[in-house]
Amino acid sequence: MAQEGYRSLADQLRAWSDQQLSRLLLARPDLATPAPQDSGQLASRAATRASLMRALDQLSRVELSVLDALVVAGQTTPRELSTLVHAEPAGTDAALTRLRDLALVWESPTGLRALSGIADLLVGGPDAGVSGLRTRSAEPTPPDEVAQRLSEVSPEARTLLEHVLEHGGEATTGASRHTVLPEEARTPPEELLARRLLVPRGGGSVVLPGEVGLVLRGGRTTTQPVDVAPEVPTSPRDAALVDKVAAGAAFEAVRRVELLLDHWGTRPPGVLRSGGLGVRDLKAASALLQVDEAATALLIETAYAAGLLATGAGPDGDPAWLPTDELDRWATRPAAERWQVLARAWLDSPRLPGLVGRRDPAGKTWNALVPELTGIHQVETRRLVLEVVGGLPAGEVLATGTGVPGVVARVGWLRPRRPRTRGDQVLWAVEEAAALGVTGLGGLASYSRALVAGDDAAALLEPLLPAPVDHVLVQADLTAVAPGPLESSLARRLQVLAEVESRGGATVYRFTPGSVRRALDLGWTAVEVHDFLDEVSRTPVPQPLTYLVDDTARTFGAVRVGHAEAFLRADDESALAAILHHPQARSLGLRRIAPTVLISDTPLDVLLPRLRDLGAAPVVEAPDGTVRVARPDQLRARVPRDRRPTAARSARETAGVAAVVTAVRAGDRVASTRPADAPSLTPSGSLAALREAIEQQASVVIGYVDNHGSRSDRVVDPIGLEGGRLTAHDHRADDTRVFAVHRITSVRAVG
Repeated sequence: MAQEGYRSLADQLRAWSDQQLSRLLLARPDLATPAPQDSGQLASRAATRASLMRALDQLSRVELSVLDALVVAGQTTPRELSTLVHAEPAGTDAALTRLRDLALVWESPTGLRALSGIADLLVGGPDAGVSGLRTRSAEPTPPDEVAQRLSEVSPEARTLLEHVLEHGGEATTGASRHTVLPEEARTPPEELLARRLLVPRGGGSVVLPGEVGLVLRGGRTTTQPVDVAPEVPTSPRDAALVDKVAAGAAFEAVRRVELLLDHWGTRPPGVLRSGGLGVRDLKAASALLQVDEAATALLIETAYAAGLLATGAGPDGDPAWLPTDELDRWATRPAAERWQVLARAWLDSPRLPGLVGRRDPAGKTWNALVPELTGIHQVETRRLVLEVVGGLPAGEVLATGTGVPGVVARVGWLRPRRPRTRGDQVLWAVEEAAALGVTGLGGLASYSRALVAGDDAAALLEPLLPAPVDHVLVQADLTAVAPGPLESSLARRLQVLAEVESRGGATVYRFTPGSVRRALDLGWTAVEVHDFLDEVSRTPVPQPLTYLVDDTARTFGAVRVGHAEAFLRADDESALAAILHHPQARSLGLRRIAPTVLISDTPLDVLLPRLRDLGAAPVVEAPDGTVRVARPDQLRARVPRDRRPTAARSARETAGVAAVVTAVRAGDRVASTRPADAPSLTPSGSLAALREAIEQQASVVIGYVDNHGSRSDRVVDPIGLEGGRLTAHDHRADDTRVFAVHRITSVRAVG
């Protein structure tokens, strides 16, 4: 603490180093948007109710208890504060340091002080401790006097008071009188109100003063230690086994994301009016990936967060979900690096894939990828869960059945205030981490520790993943077995020529006439197919597969389709005769006009797949008689700016904070050139001056224009400032009044 202290929080912020200001703005980013004009405006913004609520939501139970004790004590020293908090002194000192860094506590000439609006935010909450309502003129009642008042009340009133204390320190009095003398009190609530053991708060509610709660709890803010974290049940498990299971899940997550995005590159799903993904498309993707819809939604949301999926123009020009151009770069990287991209995106994403398929308060089902599917606490929850799991003893993992509830309790201890859905978010984080390979068997993988720390996790994961292979084993039953994960380029080419029959440690591909014909449709020749098989197969290519390729190539292109609406032409009359007399060809409207020519009134885009269903292998003929290869286009979208690589975003945030610090310092230099008695005429200046007066509990003179346009100077004691209204004690009226801030023309100290 400074030897003399600071006159206000604004003065303390002016004395801070650039590094301290940067830490404050990174911890409370709402203070930096828009950039404050100077330290006075920064201090004023830090004391607003909305900003204080955000800051309090980031505090642990120990930090809230220290802040609560400081509110009760009013102004105190760190040594005195440690006697009020039921915790070890080292933990109290660490919590106090963080509260200072967050500008929730400042160093006044008379001791440490909490910001004025904090007391109201702590009262009535589940972790409120003993803080109570403190008015402008109220001073803490000495403990001896509080004990004397407690001895005067009846046992019923004492029981009622303890009940209020156990339930947050706030209650309602019903029909009880709030203004009554001790000798006239008829009920337990009136006894407490008469002796100021309960204080009216307005709206029919009463609050327990902090000093009363302190006496009831034996001079401490809590009856139980606040620095003892809830225990997380564990069971023993070999760390090497945890790594193997997690690495297997990581490899499957990467493979499935690549498979899904490759599929959507040619057959993209449409975008709903709400901006999400349709239920049918989610089910189709689930069937493609062979996992349930919850796991599919997680992979889709992760790919979206990683910038691999975005909206773009589909084949028909309508909005569709398309892979981005980043996919082509991502797919060429090693599997470990691809996983790291996905895992970091998941860790830093506010998306809530766990809600997909559930119903919102209005009864509507949540769709994947809808813009509203976000939560401001989700990122913090994921990191807290990984911090808890990573902090388990070596060789220990979460116990089956009881481990996850233990994590919920521990995270609730680390962040007691919000949100109410924290339990669900913890459960989702545990399940998502296991599905993505961040954890395995309830323990944090060794490489994931580097991920959480922001280091290179790919190098640690690489040895745990199977090495990619460049060959397959072709068998006589028209199948090919990949004895491991294939190289990306080889897998893509093989999926064109064969159908995937089963996936796993060894993927099985099956060659069919349709799969070979698909390769020929894309421009392959029979010679290229044979050369490819000879190159990638470690076993001799069996004769049945050679015959299959040759037979398919022999019939491929024997029939050519053009526009009549459509026509069929073939050099072999028997091939056309077989199609013309096929039992299922009646609906095609075929008619022979020459021995080698048929025409049809069916459109070409309908006729072509129907002929393939009949077993023919037609190709499209261009007007000049050449064959036109029908290769589907690989559609791509641009990566949105808000989902660029994390390193780039982090650099932008750091640069933005540095720019804000520079602007604040420049504003302070400008403010130092003004005369000391110059009035604050700007709205921001007036707010800063009023906030400073509230913190100092000082009287000020305000220039105020009333509803009739008359201007007058009024001496007031500011009490609260919120929603564009100043609540203050007006000396002229000798009453508490509310003033509209936009009508205040000047604020200056009382001479």
